[in-house]
Amino acid sequence: MATPNLACMTPPNAPESRWSDLERPPLNASVLRRAVVVPGGLWTSLDVVASTGSTNSDLAARAASLPEGAVLVAEEQTAGRGRLDRTWTAPARSGLFFSVLLRPGDDVPVTRWGWLPLLAGVAAATALARAAGTDMSLKWPNDLLVVVGGEERKAGGILAERAGDDGVVLGLGINVSLHADELPVPTSGSLVLADAVSTDRDPLLRAVLRSLEKWYTAWRTAGGDPAACGLQEAYAAGCATLGREVRAELPGGTDLTGEAVALDGDGRLVLATADGERHSVSAGDIVHLRPAR
Repeated sequence: MATPNLACMTPPNAPESRWSDLERPPLNASVLRRAVVVPGGLWTSLDVVASTGSTNSDLAARAASLPEGAVLVAEEQTAGRGRLDRTWTAPARSGLFFSVLLRPGDDVPVTRWGWLPLLAGVAAATALARAAGTDMSLKWPNDLLVVVGGEERKAGGILAERAGDDGVVLGLGINVSLHADELPVPTSGSLVLADAVSTDRDPLLRAVLRSLEKWYTAWRTAGGDPAACGLQEAYAAGCATLGREVRAELPGGTDLTGEAVALDGDGRLVLATADGERHSVSAGDIVHLRPAR
């Protein structure tokens, strides 16, 4: 029997080795590409990198030379960003960290592009609920929630950024296999901690991308009208913020407390305050003050 050429074998503890963490095998880029980059589909390319600072930053930097539908996935992000430039880090291969390039073009008025992170939330939550078997909900405007030990925990976030005059880069970070001692903060969670029936990242990523394509296509076909394509109704149905007493921490250091009663046509959160007034909040951090009814 021939002796194997050990010099050509990848050491089992190398970062790129499939055997360096049996619980967290690497994504199979070629299989993913064959599954989602199909003729006539939205996704035009899919690349997986071992590590990068931020997939959003990388994709935005290359946006001018890429067509709509480019997908960039990282096994690890060392400087992932959330809203307000907050950092998002996690162990390698412990989650789904990816960005997509979209160009709504003349089909959708720019005034409706603010629905894109909400659309991504609906797409990801519905896909993960089916593929991972985990109850998912949405916290306005861009968080994905799971229940761990009876408590709501943030398991994912979404960041939308303009890329040139006609593009938007949507970034998603989803905690898949993080254990309790790996969580960045006690209020975060993961699919595995929420008793997911599957934490295989390949089918989870395929499911999210297919769901995102479905919702984006419907939204774009409807000219970005969130009511006509069912997006506004779907977001409201899955939003854990509605029906609760919340505090909106607004840009500039002010805050507003009231009941979250609706989502308006521009994707803003409508708060009913104690003085009987209604206020539409377009940006801010939301703190849930009591359970939903």
